[in-house]
Amino acid sequence: MKKILFTVCMCTCICAGSMAQNWKPLFNGKDLKGWKVLNGDAEYKVSDNTIIGVSKMNTPNTFLATTKTYKDFILEFEFKIDEGLNSGVQIRSESKKDYQDGRVHGYQFEIDPSDRAWSGGIYDEARRGWLYPMTLNKRAKRAFKKNEWNKARVEAVGNAIRTWVNGIPCANVWDDVTPEGFIALQVHAIYNEADEGKTVCWRNIRICTEDIFNYMTPTNRVAPEENMIANTLSPWEKSRGWRLLWDGKTTEGWKGAKIETFPEKGWTIEDGLLKVLKSGGAESANGGDIVTTRKYKNFILSVDFKITEGANSGIKYFVNPDLNKGEGSAIGCEFQILDDEKHPDAKLGVKGNRKAGSLYDLIPAPEKKPFKKGEFNRAVIIVKGNHVEHWLNGEKLLEYERNNQMWNALVAYSKYRNWPDFGNAEKGNILLQDHGDEVWFKNIKIKPLR
Repeated sequence: MKKILFTVCMCTCICAGSMAQNWKPLFNGKDLKGWKVLNGDAEYKVSDNTIIGVSKMNTPNTFLATTKTYKDFILEFEFKIDEGLNSGVQIRSESKKDYQDGRVHGYQFEIDPSDRAWSGGIYDEARRGWLYPMTLNKRAKRAFKKNEWNKARVEAVGNAIRTWVNGIPCANVWDDVTPEGFIALQVHAIYNEADEGKTVCWRNIRICTEDIFNYMTPTNRVAPEENMIANTLSPWEKSRGWRLLWDGKTTEGWKGAKIETFPEKGWTIEDGLLKVLKSGGAESANGGDIVTTRKYKNFILSVDFKITEGANSGIKYFVNPDLNKGEGSAIGCEFQILDDEKHPDAKLGVKGNRKAGSLYDLIPAPEKKPFKKGEFNRAVIIVKGNHVEHWLNGEKLLEYERNNQMWNALVAYSKYRNWPDFGNAEKGNILLQDHGDEVWFKNIKIKPLR
């Protein structure tokens, strides 16, 4: 028995020692060997086994980057930040002379002590902006502790980038833009002299790059996923019932709203983009609207769109193509797509209910919204029975209930008042609008709900 116990203890010790050897410190606790400063002039110093970043006026974002690059890894660190600052930790990031004169860009683990509380979110520094704002996972906003040390974990394996703060799942992105890069600690630029000299600190920074799958967190303990890879379904999405509404290559599953085939003009497919061609700005006067060949009842619809300057378009749902066979667009509830600054329709309607993200001519979206001009934006429409929500880039814009007296009264004062029982259909087609302006669509997918 003593021999058995001794053998078990020895095996346990060897196994534990082997596991510990797979974790390597990125910071030796004494100096900044293995790191270099990029872009700005903020100060980094070492004290009491801690890297301290000191905020400084009149300097851009400053980064302390590893001299080595990393591909697949699990990164852990502790961080503490003074209120009034913003910071982050870059992963798989780069600094190249041919990209904005060496500006650091890439994925960032957000450190946000403000009331917004987006710590643990994923931001694409100097590139695409927010990939995973914490509006997508509001429960995790409670994870960060102000004025205390917080523990962070980042798992970057293949296309999956997942984050935790104090053991709570925060972000989960599926993306393939940068598979490898350095890790960097950020001191964000400041614009208030009262914030000069404030600090953000990091300690116990370690990384695992071997036998990663033995240390990864089970998939049932991760945040909901956001897929950023064009026209694909990730394994996570497939397991949860998502379907592609457009395959990125063909017209399968779509037809003209007023014809039985896909339009022969007015629309093109190239480089994974479904494009509406410019034709003078008239409503459905060139190729015409396109609709899904199937009808949908309860669902989550996600569509990425990008508009040209002054453009107008829309995403419609509960569409009945038979309602309007004449001129103009097919009839249905519309998530408005618009250049609010340049298109005249933004000034029409009531209280801004024709601006981007609005339920067109019925319910206005907030004036302040996360619309990214000149870039792709993600529209999400959620339908659960009579409850409907509009989301834009991870933020809810509006919600409403239909099939009731208030809804019918709202419709009665809109341009839809002459269409019988508008918006109350149990199911309908999904539509992409041709409004005569150049607009791009991609990543069109749907998750049917019960």
